[in-house]
Amino acid sequence: MQFYINPRDFEGNSIHIIPVLEKRVDEILEGKLQSKIKPSLFSGKKDTTFLLESEEKVFLLIGLGENPNSWEIEKSFRRILSKNQDLVEKKITLNFHDLISKDLIENALVGFQLGSYSLGFYKKQKPRDFGDLKVSILSNHKTIEKIASRSQKIAKAKMEGFKLVDLPPNELTPEYLANWAIEKSENLKIKTEIFNEEKANKEGLKAFLAVGRGSSKPSKFIILEYRNPNAKFHLGLVGKGVTFDTGGLNIKTAGMVYMKSDMGGAAAVLAATQLIADLELEINLTTIVPAVENSVDKDAYLPSEVIGSHAGLSIEVIDTDAEGRLILADGLSFMVKNYNPDQLIDFATLTGSSVSTFGYECGALFSNDEILTKSLQDAGLESGEKVWPLPLWENYKSEMDSEIADIKNYNGKPIAGAITAAKFLEAFIHEHKKWAHLDIAGVAFGDSEFSKTKSGTAFGVGLLLKFIENQL
Repeated sequence: MQFYINPRDFEGNSIHIIPVLEKRVDEILEGKLQSKIKPSLFSGKKDTTFLLESEEKVFLLIGLGENPNSWEIEKSFRRILSKNQDLVEKKITLNFHDLISKDLIENALVGFQLGSYSLGFYKKQKPRDFGDLKVSILSNHKTIEKIASRSQKIAKAKMEGFKLVDLPPNELTPEYLANWAIEKSENLKIKTEIFNEEKANKEGLKAFLAVGRGSSKPSKFIILEYRNPNAKFHLGLVGKGVTFDTGGLNIKTAGMVYMKSDMGGAAAVLAATQLIADLELEINLTTIVPAVENSVDKDAYLPSEVIGSHAGLSIEVIDTDAEGRLILADGLSFMVKNYNPDQLIDFATLTGSSVSTFGYECGALFSNDEILTKSLQDAGLESGEKVWPLPLWENYKSEMDSEIADIKNYNGKPIAGAITAAKFLEAFIHEHKKWAHLDIAGVAFGDSEFSKTKSGTAFGVGLLLKFIENQL
């Protein structure tokens, strides 16, 4: 897909897409169309469209409503390529009136590009490739070239987030994630280091290694570093990278087909790392992804085992299906001890409890810092990737007490599951003062109008971008 900014000659066989604000229809369409449209036919209401054909051109009007937000714009424009492919040949024109703000233009361009994404990776009849599509962008905004370039980087990162979750587990293995990180270090200003199992053992990553023992696919501990000479702060990200989760010997009895999505946290932080480096944001960033497959064989770790951890705490394994917190524990401890970032955030598809609490509307947020909590909440509301706080009260800590070890990985009760999981993680952050844990089990993978089956959402990419840029 190639963008052309305000081209002089781009009229032939081009469909014109015109976003229209409700109650500003006549003002926006003045000069663009040769006739007015009756309000009864099209008034610009949110999620409405109107197709108009003249002798020379085809116009698709996109209703935005009165006060559209970023994610609504993104979704409206994603529909163009996703659902109107028959209208789009080799050229398309996106025609923005001055009333459409630069932020909304960026959201529109991001959404438009996301519409080219398809799940049909392995189909004999491949889905349409929009690589040769020529896109004319008409706008009077002074920074339109910058907006367009930035939108391409955001869309590219989000589609990486989609793909990482959507690929099947025989393809997306811990090694695949490691190779992905190495590739990014070749094309962006990112330094990548990969610990194999031998190196991880030397580093004391005992909990991480225990989870992967039952898999024939070697575990990989992935570290990415992005450094900017004008950095305003250092952010540490840790993402749960369970590429497939059988539950281990506490094997799952339902929904296992969806467990390729159990690395949604890893997808979030990896795609965000790509975007941060691509935009050259003025921060320092360290990202850690403990990547494992939780499988079953003769070497699989056992319920009632006591395992070690990077932090030096012994852990009683109550449930092998509470594996994500084990690899995160080592990731968080390693991050603090070796990098000590100013802010520490982990993303994980961790508990069904968070889904029971919030459904598929938002992620659960836990933090030991009120300012960090508020910043993440605000960024979530602005980006549409909402997170909402739950308590980390000390009364919940005793739920994770073990008779035989320093801590147990599951309280064994059908109550407060997301909270007790967060309290478990808190034990491994070495009292870091600005830590947040985001349980995104209900929002990283789900149903959408853009696919017939559950698919990746890239949840966390937009949230992190907004969170960072609000501090710069």
